Amino acid sequence: MKGSSKYIKFIALVLALVVTFLFADRLLSFKTIHGIRQARDLYVQPRDTIDVAFLGSSHVHYDMNTAYLWENFGIASYDYSAAEQPLWITYYYLQELCKYQSPGLVVLDLYSPASFHDEYQYYYLTDNLNGVRFSKTKLEMIMASAEPDRIWDFFPSFVTWHLRYKELNKYDLEYLFMSKKERQAFKGFTPHFRNTYYEVPYYDFEHVTVLPPKTEEYLLKIIDYCKDNGIELYLVVNPYYIDSPEAGCYNRIKEIAAEQGVRYENFNHWYDTMGLDFATDLNDASHLNYEGSCKYSDFLGQVIKSLYDIPDRRGDERYESWDRHAAYIRGQVERQDSEDVNENN
Repeated sequence: MKGSSKYIKFIALVLALVVTFLFADRLLSFKTIHGIRQARDLYVQPRDTIDVAFLGSSHVHYDMNTAYLWENFGIASYDYSAAEQPLWITYYYLQELCKYQSPGLVVLDLYSPASFHDEYQYYYLTDNLNGVRFSKTKLEMIMASAEPDRIWDFFPSFVTWHLRYKELNKYDLEYLFMSKKERQAFKGFTPHFRNTYYEVPYYDFEHVTVLPPKTEEYLLKIIDYCKDNGIELYLVVNPYYIDSPEAGCYNRIKEIAAEQGVRYENFNHWYDTMGLDFATDLNDASHLNYEGSCKYSDFLGQVIKSLYDIPDRRGDERYESWDRHAAYIRGQVERQDSEDVNENN
């Protein structure tokens, strides 16, 4: 009886520690919209409802307007992306996504592999890692993303946030008490309303630049994973103020896509067709603002519908969270307060 009592106390202690840790994680952890919320809130999405997954860097959650795609095309999509995400992280994001969802189409934006060539990319690594649940997949992702002597700077994730009690804000408390249903209305897209003027860039480059070996290796891994799992893969370059070195990388990726039998499109060749105006539609040189995202997503939605068999889910009760998502984005547009919302943490 005495031994049984000790066992019960031990179990109670373990449970208390687990609950305390989960509470601290929910309250103190970073909740940026640069990747952490995109990863965290994937887990509350209704299972097997995401038909189109957009993967890649911040070009995805700035530019791929999931609310517009829902309201105008009935496409149930999700921006599963993080700032400056290298392809080795995208590869593991793809595996994590497929544990919970069965996308018919993965659209991969290629800005990061063309722009960042270091074998290890640390600046936004916390934003890429912290929203992902602990698993064998996450461990492999960390090992691919950090040198052995740097792993403990990012793992376990609480080493990055355990002192945040000094800088908590109202958004931390709001997220702490946010219900699963409320979180389902977040689909990764983050509208921005700044307007920065640029001249239309030259984009018709023909030179080819060799990709770093690690980047090319993981691009091929992503292609093989999609083929092995019956997922359509569409490689794209979102419109932005493109430059010559990046364009050379895109031309190499275009060659790889042709060799592998994968669709590829550089949407920087379609400014006029989509009506994109560099005087009004850019948030900064690298990202579209909300108006630009609507123009691009309108064009992208038409392309996706013409090339792929993606169903229109509007009116289906299982997809009502996309209706709430569209309403949430409309509210942000009406208030134009995303600079407050999107710069939290």
